Amino acid sequence: MTAAVFFGCAFIAFGPALALYIFTIATEPLRIIFLIAGAFFWLVSLLLSSLVWFMAETITGHKDGPVKKYLLIFGVLVSVLIQEAFRFAYYRLLKKANEGLKAINPDETIPSMRLLAYVSGLGFGIMSGVFSFVNTLSDSLGPGTVGIHGDSPQFFLNSAFMTLVVILLHIFWGIVFFDGCERKRWFSLLAVILTHLLVSALTFISPHYGINLVLSYAIMVLMGVWAFFVAGGSCRTLKLCLLCQDKDFLLFSQRSR
Repeated sequence: MTAAVFFGCAFIAFGPALALYIFTIATEPLRIIFLIAGAFFWLVSLLLSSLVWFMAETITGHKDGPVKKYLLIFGVLVSVLIQEAFRFAYYRLLKKANEGLKAINPDETIPSMRLLAYVSGLGFGIMSGVFSFVNTLSDSLGPGTVGIHGDSPQFFLNSAFMTLVVILLHIFWGIVFFDGCERKRWFSLLAVILTHLLVSALTFISPHYGINLVLSYAIMVLMGVWAFFVAGGSCRTLKLCLLCQDKDFLLFSQRSR
């Protein structure tokens, strides 16, 4: 049973991301490099967040009770802001790299910022999902029985679905964020930061998994629709894609801007 829970939760959490990687990233070496670079930027943001958390805990003297609660809230706030700061830094790096490639070889086809936004978002999402879920996933192999002390027996399943929504949200956040930077629509950046904070704050009500997941998936759907239209999608292109009549849908038809 533990093996079934392990593989089931692993495929729920990472299955869609793995499929996206295989069908849209793995065949292009340049996209793999940008994906790894995005994952690295997220790792650096995690390192800085950890340093801030360590210093905050040291200053407060590792106290429990209300101090610990406010410290957790502070940690989430700082972590989200650092992640989005590194997303912006990665955007600036990619922008400079694109401009450099254009100057060196104007005739060379270079990846569009829309494509790079998707790839970097997937890198952020995969690394975030791995670090947030890998320890929980390893515990699913046992020994022990989930819920034997009155806790929810669906803990692993809910954690897997929550990891999935965060991975997908990072993709959508990346697309909307990069588009906001390109068009100087700062409300898009603010929306990304606020929804990221909201989804992170929802983890504080983790015993109430129904509320947590429903609200998180509602935010994911809204951000997904926004990212779809920002990336150049429309009702017509969606119909052609679903009917397999558009071979150059979205990722493969974007021209560099």
